[in-house]
Amino acid sequence: MSTFILVLQPIPNIVVLGLIPTMIHFVFGKMEVDTSSISELEDVIYNHQTGLLSLPRFHPWRARLLESLAGWRYEHFQSSASHEQIDQSILHLSEALLLCPGTASGPTPNAAGLFFRLACSLHLRWTRFKQPGDIKACVKYFRYLRDQRHHVLDASPSEITLLLVLALSEQVESMPDPDKILENVEEMTILCRELFNSNSSRPLEYAFEALSAAFFACYVTTGEPPDQVIDFLREVNVRFPNSLEHSRRFAHCLALRFLTTFTNADYEEITTILDKVITSASDLPEDVRSHVKEEALSTIATLSDIRYVTLRKPEYLENSQTGVSMNLGATQEGSYSGASATDPDIVDLATLSSLTASLTEQDFSFIPDGEQWSRHIQALSTIVTITEIAESEEAIEYCRRLVVSVCRGPRRRMITCITIRALGDVLFRAFSRTGKIEYLNESIAALHDGLKMYGPGVDQHYLAGDLIQPLFFHFFLVGLREDLDEIMELSVSLVDDTYTTVPKRFRFSYDWAHMAHFFTHPSTVVAYEKALSLMQDSLCYAPTLETQHFRLISEREMYETLPLNYASYQIYTGQLNRAIETLERGRALLWSEMRGFHTSADQLAAVNSALAAEFVEINKDLEEVTMSMVPCGSMEAECSGVEDPDGMDPFGRLMMKQRKLLEKRDELISQIRTLPNFGSFLKSPKSSALRSAALRGPVIIVNHCIFRSDILILFRDSRPSLITTTKDFYKRALELGDRLVESRKGPSHRLESKDYQRTLRLVLGSLYELVGKPVIEEFRKMKIPEQSRVWWCPTSVFCHLPLHAMGPIPSNDGITRYFSDLYISSYTPTLSALIESRKPGGKISGKPSILLVAQPESLRHALPEIWAIQSLDTTVTSLISKKATPCSVVEGLRHHQFSHFVCHGNLDPGKPFNTSLELYGGQQLTLLEIVRSRLPTAEFAFLSACHTAGVTEKSIADEALHLTAAMQYCGFRSVVGTMWAMADEDGQFIVEDFYKSMLSSDEPGVPYHERSAQALRDAVKNLRRRGVPLERWVNYVHYGA
Repeated sequence: MSTFILVLQPIPNIVVLGLIPTMIHFVFGKMEVDTSSISELEDVIYNHQTGLLSLPRFHPWRARLLESLAGWRYEHFQSSASHEQIDQSILHLSEALLLCPGTASGPTPNAAGLFFRLACSLHLRWTRFKQPGDIKACVKYFRYLRDQRHHVLDASPSEITLLLVLALSEQVESMPDPDKILENVEEMTILCRELFNSNSSRPLEYAFEALSAAFFACYVTTGEPPDQVIDFLREVNVRFPNSLEHSRRFAHCLALRFLTTFTNADYEEITTILDKVITSASDLPEDVRSHVKEEALSTIATLSDIRYVTLRKPEYLENSQTGVSMNLGATQEGSYSGASATDPDIVDLATLSSLTASLTEQDFSFIPDGEQWSRHIQALSTIVTITEIAESEEAIEYCRRLVVSVCRGPRRRMITCITIRALGDVLFRAFSRTGKIEYLNESIAALHDGLKMYGPGVDQHYLAGDLIQPLFFHFFLVGLREDLDEIMELSVSLVDDTYTTVPKRFRFSYDWAHMAHFFTHPSTVVAYEKALSLMQDSLCYAPTLETQHFRLISEREMYETLPLNYASYQIYTGQLNRAIETLERGRALLWSEMRGFHTSADQLAAVNSALAAEFVEINKDLEEVTMSMVPCGSMEAECSGVEDPDGMDPFGRLMMKQRKLLEKRDELISQIRTLPNFGSFLKSPKSSALRSAALRGPVIIVNHCIFRSDILILFRDSRPSLITTTKDFYKRALELGDRLVESRKGPSHRLESKDYQRTLRLVLGSLYELVGKPVIEEFRKMKIPEQSRVWWCPTSVFCHLPLHAMGPIPSNDGITRYFSDLYISSYTPTLSALIESRKPGGKISGKPSILLVAQPESLRHALPEIWAIQSLDTTVTSLISKKATPCSVVEGLRHHQFSHFVCHGNLDPGKPFNTSLELYGGQQLTLLEIVRSRLPTAEFAFLSACHTAGVTEKSIADEALHLTAAMQYCGFRSVVGTMWAMADEDGQFIVEDFYKSMLSSDEPGVPYHERSAQALRDAVKNLRRRGVPLERWVNYVHYGA
């Protein structure tokens, strides 16, 4: 079966074959003498020539006679195809134009009509003989006629526009200048859009066919598919969704762009269109239906292979195999044959040898036909799976010859880039299997040669990316510093490459920074700065919190380790303040983004009220988009397929809305920063500002990094302290985290499990050795008194570990003490969150009101805790049992300073925004619903439920995506939560001691919520005195002020 590849076939300009001759015959009109032979035509022409000789040059009838003679010579040309006759016809029309005035008078013909006839005749001569200058003059005359707006021989303005489009299409195919080609295609697009928006339907099909042909010619000559044509044809396809020809034409142009950009978005759009084409073809006659289906399937199969070969993603290989089997096995409608010998996962050495030999005979000066192209693409897909060295040698020779062959023609970008990448890959694989450096050197040389062929673009991007790995191995083996320098230069080009997406640029920047750091390259700081900047930008490619979290998890290592690595480098170079700034920039990205939407505009309003109002409004709109749910329900679910009238799915519309809002917000921020004293508006805070986090006591930052781990202590009025750690610090911390997590897994784990108690005891003791002991020693050195408040701002695995309870601490008096006995610990996800929690709120007189939310039906020991809260000497509003619904709870949170929850807490592994507090009837108050709330009066929350400060296993610890942090984000200044499951019988004793301590303590000027950390410490000490197991009292943690 012959394989027809749609994407590689030029669209024939069929309009030239039928439309122009018809128009010219219409223009000249039917001749008065009926001529049935060339001899009779020659007699008529002779008589006209004799008449001309008898007339003076400026005789009023001479121009009319010249026009008539031109018409008869045209008729002669139609019968004889004589070059001389069409030449003479054009000369007669040119002379007639010189003789006639601008408008007709008496026997003098209309000048506009003569221009029209001349332009059409020039176009016809160009199509037959390609005479230089004809098409250029033709375009010039049609442009003139459009501008004159004359009524020419009943030809409508839309027909004049159509003829100009056809002429421009011919001109594009003959032009060598890429810039001029792009200008002509742009003009054609504008003209086609004019026809598209007119009421005339006759010229549309011809015009769109010509525009597609020009698109192909532009691609062949320049290698750059014009995006404006794609955008226009997409509009056409949306208006005419049932037009098979429009869909095929649009898919054709999109496929050509895919062969330049290799973007998955184009691939997905093409396959969607062609799937619809295959479905629509069912109404066509059998022979036409078969052709259309084969064409579409061949295109999908070819593009599937190209996508896999260029993007090298394993998941694309399955689609590639599916596409090829669809293409090769479609022997009849609805029936596919089995596996073919040309499947990509089957290496046919004989076929490869045959292809190699054929390359010496084939002429690639333009492009192979569809069947040849399909065979070569299948071969390039196949060779990446080769494992035997003999097959590798054959594959190498094949790629060498293919590169030489395809480089002969003018259009090299598409197949040459793919072939060079395949050659570089198969050579590198041969080196990996044999260790022969000759293969490695040739791989590097091939990719170098490929890079020299291209300017900036997607081809250069992929070749540069492929070159880094073989260069690294060469550097590792030979030790040439030049190799390392080139790797860094390539990394710079990849990171700055605007031809690819921001997430891809972030991945390249991460690799660059990591390698530069490892080899102490001079570009290390630049690499880290680029990476840190791109890290936040890359999240903008996902519009909602859920999709942003999905992106974070999919690239977990990069998002999690980049700020830690950079901070470790800065500490190594003695830049402690910069390290603190870096850790602040790179952690809790989602919370930081949301906090930015709540930025106060009060100071801005005093300077520019209009700008402030606009800024507040756009923040509200952005927050609404970011907080919305994914339309499909989850990242892995398939969308319903329902599209908007303009062809965009709901998720795409959400993304476009977010992008526009972000662009507008960035513009506003730029304007605001031009105002006096607003130059640093919404910029990352400097260390001088971050020091205020230590206003009430030191903040301990534990940086857990594979390069080096350190403990930084931030003080309000002095330099940060640096505590260097032991060499095994990084590894031991990971082991502690793993042991604690593993011991809580499985059906055997339960509260007060002896195995877990042993593990927890070991972890707390080891934590004291790693962190607690050096921190206490530094505190004593800095004269920080015991019983002071301290804050923990941990990273990585330390976010899961109970630093507040490290110990026991060795003593001479025999009393068992833990870290919490010496210092009053709190946690904060970021320094900015702690600073925010201390900002002054509204003045509240008297004791705070408390909202009590409880579900006693599901907790055996909940009632004593409920009664303990209700008996407090302050206003308590109770939402118990069926009164506690998500809506009533959120509304209650808005009107109370303190909130206390007595219910179950649920973790949803991998989906932190579904983490929830369980209310009446199994209803869930999720983390996302809490975050959506705006709570102007909130001060303190006690979450007496399981896992409220626990991070789900598949989440990034530094993002602090748990209920306690969510409460802090949405307005609560201090929050008490639990790290894991809690014993509900402890609730009564904890809350009695906690609220007694907090509400009765005599601390003038200290807000009640700022007394909560000490109150919790006191309540936990009393719980310890009751002899409860270690797990139960270590569980409680305090966040915030």
